[in-house]
Amino acid sequence: MLEIFESVTKRLVEAWTSDERSGRRGGFTCRCGRPVYFDNSLCLGCEAPLGYEPNSQEVLALSPGPAVGTWMLEEQSEPLKLWRRCANFDSPAGCNWLVPADQEETLCRSCRLNNTIPDLNDPDNCQGWRKIESAKRRLVAQLLDLGLPVVSKVSEDPEHGVMFDFLRSKDEGPRVLTGHANGLITLNIEEANDSIREKIRHEMKEPYRTLLGHLRHEIGHYYWERLIAETEWHDRYRDLFGDERQDYAEALERNYQNGPPADWTSNYISAYASVHPWEDWAETWAHYLHVVDSLDTALRFGIRGDDVEQEIEPFTVEDLYDPDAPDVDRFILLVNSWVNLTTVLNELARSMGQQDFYPFVMSRPVLRKIHFIHLVVKDARGGTPLMS
Repeated sequence: MLEIFESVTKRLVEAWTSDERSGRRGGFTCRCGRPVYFDNSLCLGCEAPLGYEPNSQEVLALSPGPAVGTWMLEEQSEPLKLWRRCANFDSPAGCNWLVPADQEETLCRSCRLNNTIPDLNDPDNCQGWRKIESAKRRLVAQLLDLGLPVVSKVSEDPEHGVMFDFLRSKDEGPRVLTGHANGLITLNIEEANDSIREKIRHEMKEPYRTLLGHLRHEIGHYYWERLIAETEWHDRYRDLFGDERQDYAEALERNYQNGPPADWTSNYISAYASVHPWEDWAETWAHYLHVVDSLDTALRFGIRGDDVEQEIEPFTVEDLYDPDAPDVDRFILLVNSWVNLTTVLNELARSMGQQDFYPFVMSRPVLRKIHFIHLVVKDARGGTPLMS
């Protein structure tokens, strides 16, 4: 199966300027022919049970297996392979992912990453946890699609794995801060409350703040430790992003006191990225995931380049981190298509009185960083060496 980037760029090359519509209608289809979606566990048309199988990355119709609680997939190459629903299917998380019936683990690839979940005796926590888990499943699905290592620090790899704490601040205690430390990602469950998150976004003067954005940012810190620290990429990272050995606490205090540099838009994807090289990496990493996943979704729904009548000043391969790396022509096609598409999507959002769908400006220095991350990701999944 093609990895997500190769899948996206293949469709771009073959269909972006083609008369044929690209991608699968709605991404997934039930056996009755109706479109179904990533989080669905039931087809609303024929009422077929549905499940997400992370290996094939498909939402498929299910048929009852020979034993109670087991299922067979509608489309599978192994007719005798049986599946069970994730143990969190009937929980407030409402997980629709599947687990092989012959393994002892009862939680799916996403849910087994949880170290701490909120107190489910509180209805607000139940609602917030459901939203957070939905965002996390999208994150984990994309990471698996990219071929990146996704293993549980809780039950699989205590040294190198990743895990999540979803916590709520106590009235009498300090506020829970979203962050990452040594493979543990902490998220304040209050971020699942739209009004609270929007209030914080306004106070922080941020153009964008979402649960998925938080998770993509924090997982970026985790992959910095896995893919950059003390590897052949480390010196190249410092040349591009800066030296992370500068005092982090001092950098934060300087930002809180003075704000970002006046010219931050020329070199960073966000104001927060200018705080410290670690934050620049995490913000740019999250942005890379935003771009690849969003454009892939657009293509799956059949949006073509010819549908978007908007002139842009295109990037060229000379704007990339390594103009001689493999597939640079396809990478530039991906990025220019994204800029073209989001220009129109911003206008659509404005026509509905909403904030911009894509409230960012991708400068050439930022593009170099995004390309660097793409090369790191491709190398991490076992590709040929990309740097000379």
